[in-house]
Amino acid sequence: MSGHSKWATIKHKKGAVDAKRGKLFTKLIKELTVAARMGGGEPANNPRLRKAIADAKGQSMPGDTIKNAVKRGTGEIEGAAYEEVLYEGTGPGGTLFLVEGATDNRNRTVAEIRKIFEKNNGNLGGAGVAAWAFDRRGLITLDKGVANEDQLMEVAVGAGAEDYADDGEVWTVTTPPDVLNVVLEALEAAKIAVKASQLGFIPKNKKAVTGRDAELCLNLAEVLDDHDDVQNVYADFDVSDEEMARLS
Repeated sequence: MSGHSKWATIKHKKGAVDAKRGKLFTKLIKELTVAARMGGGEPANNPRLRKAIADAKGQSMPGDTIKNAVKRGTGEIEGAAYEEVLYEGTGPGGTLFLVEGATDNRNRTVAEIRKIFEKNNGNLGGAGVAAWAFDRRGLITLDKGVANEDQLMEVAVGAGAEDYADDGEVWTVTTPPDVLNVVLEALEAAKIAVKASQLGFIPKNKKAVTGRDAELCLNLAEVLDDHDDVQNVYADFDVSDEEMARLS
């Protein structure tokens, strides 16, 4: 089975030990608000909201916090009006980056994202600079202990998943965009707990980077991911395990 983005692996490990819980909650709240604004506040009729609520509960977010985020999205209570943004840029060594965000101030966010790219040997580009190098896919993350390869083949691939990959401490399952919810429902029916799921991007081809370029790419991805208005970072660089060991 094909491997997944090295950045995805690093991010999952980072998330497992990340003490910045408030920052994680901020991202989850924004997703709840945007999902409710776009598809309504009833989870049964809004798959994106249903998933956002499940993700928030998975991180032990209080129920009142979830409800208030949804109500801000539907306009029942006042709050910031977030809109989705997608930034495309280039990184060290000819690498490509896609950055998904949710912001209440486009001008502020784009200026800050541009500055992050410039400070880390990259450039923020216009539409089409990087998107061509990625495919839109459903991405499902599972802890290693909840399923083995046979179960993934039978349940996930059997329900329409395209692939799964061993990403260290987690499995990453990829699906066509329109099959994500079908696969999630099949996993739920099989009592296989999902750690996280989303519609995201995977690179069509990965670029191996080493030395200083590897260090700069990892840093750029991490700084982008730490920005309050950034929801997800996707990149096409790949760092070998040997190179990761050397850098760490």
